[in-house]
Amino acid sequence: MTETNALPDYPTGLTFEQVWAALMENREQQKETDRQIKDVNKRFGEFTNRFGEVVEYMIAPNLREKFREFGFIFPKANNNTAIDDLENNIFLEIDVMLENGDKALLVEVKTKLTTENVKDHISRLEKMRTYADLHSDKRTFLGAVAGVVMTYDVKEYALKQGFFVIEPSGESFNITPPKDKPKEW
Repeated sequence: MTETNALPDYPTGLTFEQVWAALMENREQQKETDRQIKDVNKRFGEFTNRFGEVVEYMIAPNLREKFREFGFIFPKANNNTAIDDLENNIFLEIDVMLENGDKALLVEVKTKLTTENVKDHISRLEKMRTYADLHSDKRTFLGAVAGVVMTYDVKEYALKQGFFVIEPSGESFNITPPKDKPKEW
């Protein structure tokens, strides 16, 4: 048809109920697809968390020995330290914390280290300093970041922020000290 008011040709033989049923079936399939996507995302998140835990457990046992090479003696090492100070609204988690009577080194461990992770660790150290001051803890706090994967720019950024940078090297890992002296909080 060439008339301007003509209706397009639609398939015939389908009732409103059939069309409605097909739409409802499509909607249910979409819900199932969304559920599957959420499940995959959850499992992937669990996998990356587990991988991060593996990295922590690979690095942590030898950290004290490696930092001794920089003149730091840390007799105490803790994995997964949490501070929940409800009274002062201070909450933080520390992947690895090395301690002695004068200093504590807070280490953030990531599978892939980003600039945002480094900024978050600065914030974590600031919170730790506030928490320590509120509880008469006069120790000096130092920071380190560890990453299995990191770009040159991220490594340089972390070093400029006064952090030690920990990265894999063969079957072990290397620690690069900050450009100047380590920043103290």
